[in-house]
Amino acid sequence: MKKILGVAALSGAVALVLAACGSAPSSESTGTAGTTPGSTATTSNFKACMVSDSGGFNDKSFNESGYNGLMQASKDLGIQTATAESKQASDFAPNIQNMIGQNCNLVVTVGFLLATATGDAGKANPNVDFAIVDSTAQDAKGNTIALDNVKPISFDTVQAAYLAGYVAAGMTKTGTVATFGGINIPTVTIFMDGFYDGVQKYNEVHSKSVKVLGWDPAKPKQGSFTGDFEDQSKGQQLTNTFIDQGADIILPVAGPVGGGTLAAAHDANTAGKAISVIWVDSDGVETNPDSADIILTSVMKQIGQAVQDVVKASSGGNFSNEPYVGTLKNEGVGIAPFHNFDSKVPQDLKDEVKQLQQDIIDGKITVTSPSSPK
Repeated sequence: MKKILGVAALSGAVALVLAACGSAPSSESTGTAGTTPGSTATTSNFKACMVSDSGGFNDKSFNESGYNGLMQASKDLGIQTATAESKQASDFAPNIQNMIGQNCNLVVTVGFLLATATGDAGKANPNVDFAIVDSTAQDAKGNTIALDNVKPISFDTVQAAYLAGYVAAGMTKTGTVATFGGINIPTVTIFMDGFYDGVQKYNEVHSKSVKVLGWDPAKPKQGSFTGDFEDQSKGQQLTNTFIDQGADIILPVAGPVGGGTLAAAHDANTAGKAISVIWVDSDGVETNPDSADIILTSVMKQIGQAVQDVVKASSGGNFSNEPYVGTLKNEGVGIAPFHNFDSKVPQDLKDEVKQLQQDIIDGKITVTSPSSPK
């Protein structure tokens, strides 16, 4: 697993690299599970399992990152694993129960949408360890509940998205950038908040007026969302609308729907425009190599490493329900290298972003969102 690199260690890029630690599985029918023995270390009787949200393990985003972390843990620790891929919300609870029925010692659920199902399962199965990515356990009313056997894995993504917004504002040629989400939930809007605020910071520093389409934290009801994490055609249509309105850099926070943004950007560039994309969760160039020429950078969450750490602790009898929060300081979030764009990003802009990151780490600049982990 690649480590997150400090900005200063990069030649011209702010770093956060999440390696793909194995290929994501092909889609399975709802409720089915695949079992994978560890390929190294001594085989263990411990079984770590994972349930995806409706984006599936091939989402080139946070489900896939979590899956890669589970597979790396299996390889490193010699444990058994099982996975269940959800297709819709009604699959969450049955898939979790499926994992419990397979005698999983640890069940990792991926995504805010599984919060209630995870809370219910945690309460009903006190002898099973649970971890949930991007959320806390919740009750049926959406209230956060703390359970001894459920560990929240969260990320203060607003910090990294702030850096990406600053970069976007510094790189736009049209003076207009855009962002949109899949579903209007905190783990989506936290990216959009940070992106918007980063653009405003650039405007303040450089006396510019770069415009953000699709999101204004002061007017959340007017934000742009496709309504799901599956339909790429919606992402393509919305991106085309932004391009028609002058945006030349787009941040989709929508899992697989972001593939529609990549498609729209490719089409626009073929037509003679210069459109680039900022990916989320994983390094988009790593997960979408065919789009390396249009991905400026990515807002990263070190989901895979966090999953590995939780699996290791649980398998060693050291499970803790203490929440994990990824930040710039602990290298749990950051932005990816500029890859193909490295020579195009001015050194002055790279230096400014490097300083912004350090100022956030040192507490000189506070970047927060109503959706930041509490």
